[in-house]
Amino acid sequence: MTRGRTLTSVPGVRVGHGTDLELRTGVTACLFDAASPTALDVRGGASCTYDTASLDLEATFGRRWAIFLAGGSIYGLDAARGIRTRLLELGAGTPVLGGRVPIVQVSGATIYDLPPRGGAISDYLPLGYEAAESAGSGPVPEGGVGAGAGATVGKYGGRERAMPGGIGSAAERIRGVGWVGVLVVANSVGAVRDPETGRWVAGARGPSGKVAPPGRLLRPELRSTLAGSGTTLAIVATDAPLDRRELKRVAVMAQAGLARAVAPAHAAVDGDVVFSVATRSRPRRLQPEPDFRRSDVVGHVASGLVQEAIVRAVQRP
Repeated sequence: MTRGRTLTSVPGVRVGHGTDLELRTGVTACLFDAASPTALDVRGGASCTYDTASLDLEATFGRRWAIFLAGGSIYGLDAARGIRTRLLELGAGTPVLGGRVPIVQVSGATIYDLPPRGGAISDYLPLGYEAAESAGSGPVPEGGVGAGAGATVGKYGGRERAMPGGIGSAAERIRGVGWVGVLVVANSVGAVRDPETGRWVAGARGPSGKVAPPGRLLRPELRSTLAGSGTTLAIVATDAPLDRRELKRVAVMAQAGLARAVAPAHAAVDGDVVFSVATRSRPRRLQPEPDFRRSDVVGHVASGLVQEAIVRAVQRP
């Protein structure tokens, strides 16, 4: 187990939260010391993302200064501007157009935590700025903070029977390779099971108040009312010197950990997304082709860390 180790164990990574306590939503920002190669894997059928098309392996600009996770569905995408503003204040950016325009590329994804019957919507631009401003290298606060403030899991029994979700994080050092860390936001339609024990740890409340495992409770009539409201988001970071093709494989493998911990996962009604980033803080020898043996090791460890972080997310206050 990796208790006490979080995403910030990876050199070159800082994490901060911006939380709206009144409306129970927020933003979590993961900042990097330099623009870092980034990839992603999208499995959910209802994802809500920001500037991810340019992370395609065929695209030109595949590096990011920050990745954010946020509540608010499409409104939460406004967090990108607040994060970018803070990064520019810190001197981040890649000069273009004769040095007059510093480009700070930020990507992110959001969960649906909006009130079911309307109501006030938080302003995610200042929440993004707050998250970036508070970003540090200390252990990541977990539970109902930042993007996890309004997260719930187990909505297959209806929202009224769902249990709290939240933020979870874990990290591990691979001998001879480097650090691997993950951060997740658990906000799934499905229930969460601890793969180590086989026990359901969060989901829809049954008559006894305990978790009623998904099965017959996963009624077809809930499909339209829950569309887009369940999502597990993850960021995987490593200081192993991986290129973007290798990082893509890491993101794909990390999704397996998500599927082991959440049931059902990767559904039409959720927006499951995994980002993967290499801080490249370790020396790298030039290689004409990617070394997938290394990315397979990182991906395998990341997969286990994702499932651990999801369990931690629902077990924190």
